[in-house]
Amino acid sequence: MEKKRSNFAMWLLIWGLGLAGQLCWNMENQWFNTFVYAKIGKDPSIITGMLICSALATTFSTFFFGTWSDRIGKRRHFISLGYILWGIFTIGFGLTQFISKDMYTLVGITVVLADTVMSFFGSMGNDSGFNVWCNDIMTDKNKGGIGAALATQPVIGTMVGTVVGGMLVGSDDNYMRLFIVMGVFVIIFGIISFFALNKNDDVEPYRDGTFWHQFLSVFNFKEFFKLKELVLLHVGLAIFFIGFNVYFAYLGNYLIYYLGYSPDMMGIIEAVPLTLAMLSAIPVAKLINKNKEPYIVLVAVIVNAIGCLITYLVKAENVDPTKMFNPHVWIGILVVGLGYISILQASKVWAKRLFPADKKGQFEGIWILFFVLIPWIGGSLLGEATVKTSGHTFIDAASGQMQYIPNGNIFLVGGLFCLLSLIPFGLTLKHHKARIENKGETDE
Repeated sequence: MEKKRSNFAMWLLIWGLGLAGQLCWNMENQWFNTFVYAKIGKDPSIITGMLICSALATTFSTFFFGTWSDRIGKRRHFISLGYILWGIFTIGFGLTQFISKDMYTLVGITVVLADTVMSFFGSMGNDSGFNVWCNDIMTDKNKGGIGAALATQPVIGTMVGTVVGGMLVGSDDNYMRLFIVMGVFVIIFGIISFFALNKNDDVEPYRDGTFWHQFLSVFNFKEFFKLKELVLLHVGLAIFFIGFNVYFAYLGNYLIYYLGYSPDMMGIIEAVPLTLAMLSAIPVAKLINKNKEPYIVLVAVIVNAIGCLITYLVKAENVDPTKMFNPHVWIGILVVGLGYISILQASKVWAKRLFPADKKGQFEGIWILFFVLIPWIGGSLLGEATVKTSGHTFIDAASGQMQYIPNGNIFLVGGLFCLLSLIPFGLTLKHHKARIENKGETDE
């Protein structure tokens, strides 16, 4: 019999694995895009290809390994192996810069494939492993704390990842140094998890026929569509994050190539406002424990849209890129961050508490479908169209390729699209209220 893990050890694993994963996701979401602009070409089509293929790989991986882990009742093996392979292929991604740029199409395809493989194993370790494990250990007493951890970790990952990432990339654009350091960091935590997780982390296996029958059964969505509150929540999340990904995918390139900041300055400009925004997690956690998730999300969408409007109004000619502090830029990122953190914190706990107890792994896959696949595909296509039709363009003298620089229009288009999510989120109110009343919980 394995020795029961202490509460301290549980939180150490939640924060250690969570932050390692978020640092690696941040590097993919933030620095892979600037890597393409710096080393391959200022071509949003490559970024769109990366986002779509990565989203497909992430979704399939989450369903596949989620079903597998449900059937055997174990998450720990997927966490450890997934994190180790994730780190290895992160390092491998950086090697694409050494392919001759004379073969532009081949380089673009290789970059997309490398990102896809990395995302596949990252989802194995983080989405269908770590996130489902967090769901397994969540109780009414710790749901607020776990929700706060899962919501603030992406922000800390963004904060640390952009600052440290900028320092590692440096003025000489040394992206390989960044990929090696981050890859090794994730590998280390994969090894740690191998020894820290034990049989006490296993759950009751759930089998429904053959593996492929169980894998495909979730796609009929019959049980999912019976859960009206969960359906509306997922639809709202998909709409919101389509808008979010319109500007987020190009945020780094916007700060570097439109406003003119260096990579290391970009990291600090993002990190400080987001650190301040992260303080909102404390009062939001208290509201979550009072079952106020729908109200949190509705307010957060509006706050996020206000932040997008503020950032849209920033003009490059009014920004001095040699000076790090620009109140207009910082306030915009701060307000965007307040909305983003709150909606992420509330929606993660809200959704996980609605998952069927015997299909948590598979429903984590449905979460990924609405949280990653649909938003990344929709957001990347809408973002690319926005950059190509309303951004700044020029012909690169060396390659002869058209180059595209994102401007403030990504925030205008993205922010307006985010507001559409108010409709499904608003419709959850009656279902949420009825569920709380039926359970006899307080909503005060």
